[in-house]
This record gives sequence, C-alpha cells and structure tokens, in this order.
Amino acid sequence: MSHYLTPGAYLPHDAPMLLLETVENVTDEQAVCRVAVNRSGVLAPFIDANGNLPGWYALELMAQTVGVWSGWHRQQRGESQISLGMVLGARELVCAAGEFQADSQLEITVTLLMQDERFGSFDCEISANGSKMATGRVNTFQPTPQELTSLFQLGASS
Repeated sequence: MSHYLTPGAYLPHDAPMLLLETVENVTDEQAVCRVAVNRSGVLAPFIDANGNLPGWYALELMAQTVGVWSGWHRQQRGESQISLGMVLGARELVCAAGEFQADSQLEITVTLLMQDERFGSFDCEISANGSKMATGRVNTFQPTPQELTSLFQLGASS
C-alpha cells in the first residue's frame, strides 16, 4: 500500500480530466504515477472504439505527473493550496505506437532536469509491461496568482 495520497490531492484537476490513478513514488528528482487503459477506469471517456488510448494523451499524462511531483513537494513544505502550473511546451515527444493498448498498465516517470522558482524541465517516459511507449521533455511554468488572474480576465473578455 502506498503512503502517497491520490493524484487529485496534488493536482487542481477533477474528473474527467484527472488522468492518473495512483502515485507510486516521489523523490527530490523524480515522480512515478500509474493508470490503467480500460473502459472502467479514469481514462474511460478517452478510450477509442478499439479500447486503446490515443497517443496524444501522452503529453497530458506526463504533465499531470509533473504536477504530482510539484504538488507533493508543495505539501512537504507545508503549503496547503494546490497551485495551477502551465506546460510551456514539449520537445522530442514521441509515442512510437501512436496509441496505448487496451488493458495495459501505464507507468509514467518524470525526472527533473532543471528548476528555478518558476520554470522547470523534466525528462518523461511512459512505459507498459517494461516496454518504453512514449518519451519526451516537458517544460513548465509556475505563474503568480496575479498572472493567473490577469490571464483568466483576458480570456473572459475575448
């Protein structure tokens, strides 16, 4: 049994956009989460007619695992508020098969490459049954509360 909370305790997401099921491990440099590709789990709304998860979900799975890493560390520092982070982009993101097979158990691992107060860069990998399914580098940004307010006000006026 894991001593970690559910992914939703670390992320500002609710169903159906919470795409992770369990937090397996978090360290200073890494986080590992898991999710099953099936019609009865959290990925059910996104499964295609063949029971597979399209490969473009790789970025969101990676980004949410980065969010778990960040949220867990925030809680360790005694910060109770979940914070919204943003993906600036992904480099060399490859999902070789183009999809994640039905009934597979995905393990998403993110490894910190660089971080300062507001920016981070993570090497990411999604594997299933010991096989590497997707890789990439995700770059993130932590906006201030004022920047978020400004961004959402700008979006509402458009």
